[in-house]
Amino acid sequence: MENLTIFIAVTAAAVVIQAGILVAMYLAVRQTGARVETLAEEVRTKVLPTAETAQAMLVELRPKVETLVTNVADTSTMVRAQLERVDATLSDVIDRTRLQVIRADELVGRTLDRVEATTDLVHKTVVSPVRQVSGLMQGISAGVEFFFAGRRRQRDNGGTQQDEMFI
Repeated sequence: MENLTIFIAVTAAAVVIQAGILVAMYLAVRQTGARVETLAEEVRTKVLPTAETAQAMLVELRPKVETLVTNVADTSTMVRAQLERVDATLSDVIDRTRLQVIRADELVGRTLDRVEATTDLVHKTVVSPVRQVSGLMQGISAGVEFFFAGRRRQRDNGGTQQDEMFI
């Protein structure tokens, strides 16, 4: 029986200790609950208005941001279309310029060929006959001079002979 009394006493002590632990836990949880309640109240009074303000701002700004994004997308599309048109125009201008340069080069080449052909033709039809006529005229002139110079020599020679005889 003695053992039974010790067992009951140990069990009673264990139950009292457990009850004390439970009361301590209850007091700790109650104190923590009060702290959590205070913290929750602070969150409600300080953070929630800020969050609500931020949410209101987001709700208010959302259409503006959507409009901004839409405008940027539209502008980007328009700029891209304009750049494509400018690119097409520049390509066309470059191609036309290239063709005009080729045509101008061909025109200059043909003109130089014609000038050369005209120079050859003028040389053959004008310069060569003028040289021939000039040579013919020089020959006639030399012949006429020789003819008239021969008559003068005869006169000069005849007069000299008479003068020599006279002396």
